[in-house]
Amino acid sequence: MEAIFNELVRAVHAGRRFVDTALIETRGSTPQKAGARMLVFEDGTQQGTLGGGCIEAEVRRRALGILNEGSREILTFQLDNDYGWDDGLICGGRMQMLVDPVRPGEDNTYFDKLNELVQSRRGFTESILINPDKAGGGLAGDRQLWDDQGRFQISRTGELPSTTVQRELRSVADRPRPYLADGVSYLPQLERCRLIIVGCGHVGQSVAKLASQVEFDIWGVDDREEYCSHERFPEAQQLIVGDIKQTLQDLEIDANTYCIIVTRGHHHDEEALFHLADRGARYVGMIGSRRKIKLIFEDLLREGISREALADVYAPLGIDIGSQTVPEISVSIVAELVAHRNLGALPTGYRRGSLMDDIAHKANRSVTETPGEATPQA
Repeated sequence: MEAIFNELVRAVHAGRRFVDTALIETRGSTPQKAGARMLVFEDGTQQGTLGGGCIEAEVRRRALGILNEGSREILTFQLDNDYGWDDGLICGGRMQMLVDPVRPGEDNTYFDKLNELVQSRRGFTESILINPDKAGGGLAGDRQLWDDQGRFQISRTGELPSTTVQRELRSVADRPRPYLADGVSYLPQLERCRLIIVGCGHVGQSVAKLASQVEFDIWGVDDREEYCSHERFPEAQQLIVGDIKQTLQDLEIDANTYCIIVTRGHHHDEEALFHLADRGARYVGMIGSRRKIKLIFEDLLREGISREALADVYAPLGIDIGSQTVPEISVSIVAELVAHRNLGALPTGYRRGSLMDDIAHKANRSVTETPGEATPQA
């Protein structure tokens, strides 16, 4: 989604004429859900998608029709015999689209503010009025931007939003999905999560490429400059070459940080996990065989890392899809990261069993089977 916002702002600054379209409300079964976005340029080209097929073609046709003199409007499509037959979309769903022409010479400061919020990476919400009667005023298609703290930033119309709009606003910290309330569509853009990849070998490189496409901010950490380079990680926001222990000690970790440990060896994996296991990251995962991970966990327990912290580590990381090759391994890892980010935790059946149970069982059995010293007689 960041890519289409960036393209939108570039088009505004270049003085291009285009239409900003957004899917703002769906009901039933639809090929895309609220939040999808598409830019339609005056030459008929587009950026993004609203789901493809005849509906997207009709939105593009209507968008080009209002580009010269029209104003914002909301289009409604029912996926029945009129829309969907040729594409197999006869499913009874409904889609509502915002179609908003953007022309040079008009007041487009709304999009400058949009760009500012996108670049902050802290998240924001766009509210779009669908039903003025329910919302307590305004015009259909009115748009407002709210920052990550729920503070009003700007309206596309220049008017203040109704109190109803602000009342129904949800915090982006709760990571809400797009929703509809009192005739207003809310399209939250969630705070970007940072993915720290410890180990810039083949797996780390493959994960970075895929994770950046699903909107993680990529940070790479390695002690080898030839591996931790912009040539190998062009999508990275930051690359840190240095001693892994010192680097991770000094690195800021917060509740929007994801960490994966995919170094070249047992020693580096253990060192990295020691400095990440109980730092408050949203997710920590480590690659490796169950035997290797069990040995590392046992070492870290002796070094003072708590059982609770290790129980929260995803190891072996990645959803079990029978991965064999580096691309397959990266798919399994990124699928787990996306599921965790979007759902808050992995659904039952996707997470591998915790090795801490095995370690606890082994420790208890050892205590039971080891003869104790004889009790002195009085």
